[in-house]
Amino acid sequence: MADAASYEYDLFVIGAGSGGVRAARTAAAEGARVGIAEDRYLGGTCVNVGCVPKKLYSYAAHFHDSFDDAAGFGWELAAPATFNWVTLRENKKGEIKRLNGIYQRLLEGAGVTLFNARATVMDEHTVMLRSDQGEQRISAAKILVATGGWPWVPDFPGCEYAIDSNQVFDLETFPERFLVLGGGYIAVEFASIFNGLGSETHLIYRQDLFLRGFDHEVREFTRDEMARKGVNLHFNANIVQIEKGANGYRVTLTDGEVLEVDAVLAATGRHANIQGLGLDTLGIIPDAQGKIPVNERFETAVPSVLALGDVIEGPELTPVALAEAMQLVDTHFKQQSPPPLDYDTIPTAVFCHPNISTVGLTEEEARERNGDIRVYRTDFRAMQHTLSGSQERTLMKLLVDDATDVVIGAHMVGEDAGELIQGVAIAVRAGLKKADFDRTIGIHPTGAEEFVTLRTLSRR
Repeated sequence: MADAASYEYDLFVIGAGSGGVRAARTAAAEGARVGIAEDRYLGGTCVNVGCVPKKLYSYAAHFHDSFDDAAGFGWELAAPATFNWVTLRENKKGEIKRLNGIYQRLLEGAGVTLFNARATVMDEHTVMLRSDQGEQRISAAKILVATGGWPWVPDFPGCEYAIDSNQVFDLETFPERFLVLGGGYIAVEFASIFNGLGSETHLIYRQDLFLRGFDHEVREFTRDEMARKGVNLHFNANIVQIEKGANGYRVTLTDGEVLEVDAVLAATGRHANIQGLGLDTLGIIPDAQGKIPVNERFETAVPSVLALGDVIEGPELTPVALAEAMQLVDTHFKQQSPPPLDYDTIPTAVFCHPNISTVGLTEEEARERNGDIRVYRTDFRAMQHTLSGSQERTLMKLLVDDATDVVIGAHMVGEDAGELIQGVAIAVRAGLKKADFDRTIGIHPTGAEEFVTLRTLSRR
């Protein structure tokens, strides 16, 4: 390997999503010469077709329930509320454009050189950039692949009529009848969103319960609450074919049912977005899950080529990519040896209605890993619904290792679950005990106080 000074850049990043931008900025702050290439949009999936627009649409969908709930508190709406899809869609576009500009200014302010181009890895220290202006070769001591994921749509008759989770935000017209295929968090979230916005919504999933990998009790509770809100759930079913008709689409299911809808969303998973990057020519071969194998230093089979975020194994979450980026810079540009990231205590949320949030182990994982555990759980009708008339219920659950009294998992289904679990995650990450929760004074009256007043053992 030649001396780093002989290359144009110390680090060249492919992909200006959350992880790529964070790595570029923090490496540049350490004095590294950094370049970054992006051929689509700044901010990656999260800003453009993921977390940000999805949360904005989730906020919009909540107003339906809020208007209904208001009557019990004395508010009288003069006329039924109406929803304007175009207003939401265009306002969302404006916000994303603003965020794109922020990302560009962050890179420029950090001294990172931005190339609006498609990048291909030519060898262990060379990247080819292709754009409307032609081709350009770039040399770098280290190359970072941070290209994220891309939606995958299964192959079946009429699959070309399905839209993916990138396209769903910008539909030309609002679908009065909406169908989602899939059982992961993206499928469940969009089923809730369009149901809340007023669509007749169907969710189709090939197994008997969605959200595989989440706590089983949480999955069942969420199923019941979504059904209560009006989402039509079709389990143990799949799509046979989609046919285009004069007034929408005719969707035939494996159980023989036929549904007439205006849009079909295939929320059937995302694959690492590494096609055409040239990695295979360097001997960097994806694993069985299509991910790039890396070591604890985020190095691939070629040590000068690094990878992080959704292209490697691990939770496909924006904060995880950010943490990995900082870990990578600490390792390669600060010459530190930080402890490995703790992937067991990463909190996450699903913005279905009601929201899900979780940190630590599921009950099933806890029983398998820890053996004897204590389960504390409660479900209740939140105080605000005593007047609203809504029958929505909230679930809260703590899992405790019986031998040590350490809280090893916390789960919630209910309004603003993500906001609440973020704080609980600090306690779980710190390894606090159930006794620490018990000694904490609650804030009354709130739903959150339930986590520090759970005294009655539900089961062992």
